[in-house]
Amino acid sequence: MQKKALGRGLESLIPGIGGPKTSTGETVITIPLNKIKPNRFQPRKKFDNAKLQELADSINKHGLAQPILVAASIAPGEYEIIAGERRFRASKLAGKKDIKAIVKNAADDQQRFDLALIENIQRENLDPVEEARAFKRLIEEFNHTHEQIAATVGKERSVISNSLRLLTLPDDVQAMISEGKISAGHGRMLAGIEDANQLRALVEQIINEKLSVRAVESLVSELKPATGKKAKSSKKQEIEIVNLQEELQRKLGTKVIISGNSKKGKIEIRYYSLADLERIANELKIIL
Repeated sequence: MQKKALGRGLESLIPGIGGPKTSTGETVITIPLNKIKPNRFQPRKKFDNAKLQELADSINKHGLAQPILVAASIAPGEYEIIAGERRFRASKLAGKKDIKAIVKNAADDQQRFDLALIENIQRENLDPVEEARAFKRLIEEFNHTHEQIAATVGKERSVISNSLRLLTLPDDVQAMISEGKISAGHGRMLAGIEDANQLRALVEQIINEKLSVRAVESLVSELKPATGKKAKSSKKQEIEIVNLQEELQRKLGTKVIISGNSKKGKIEIRYYSLADLERIANELKIIL
């Protein structure tokens, strides 16, 4: 099966990347490594030392295959990485004093985060929990909806929602997913277990018996108590509220929070400028 391409991708966001000059007029220049700072929005938290050394050896032998992408920093003459921190680290490890880079003009914080996330996903550099945390930051810091994230990284909206479920797990279980002791698929099944003791017992069983995701799904369904029609109805109402919240976010293009239950509650709609408020007001008129 052919792998689905990422939404916009680095090549789309940075036309001509890898050439001596991009179609938008951005040139490849050589910058001293000590004038470059890591990306504040780097979603990747762990760098494999052995793989960095392999890349460093390759850079020493063959040179840098592709320039990194940077933007001008606040400090004159300094730059911040947008994409390519692994190449930057490996070049330092290789003893290099400078590196070839494309300087991206007027890259704002959101674009820096988007580009760093896209590059990491394209190179499969993020573990499932790092990826989920990056999606969460896009929602909380840049007010992305699930649909907007899906379009950016070229995934289905349901993939984004399922990824975010991993963040409901305890920190130690998230760490097991990051370390590869259990898979993200296992994690999504475990996210439906509310009892902490049952959750950890099942994690131990997954590891000891090397259970498949399908086997865990069956076990989780057996763990759910028969709480009767009232509990089922409450769960259904909760799902409906979440779906409505996501639908409002999609239509209004901003963060929406619905709190309460089927009887009463409140809807909070975020805006970030007067123009944004006017746009939302116009959208609400259309919906109503």
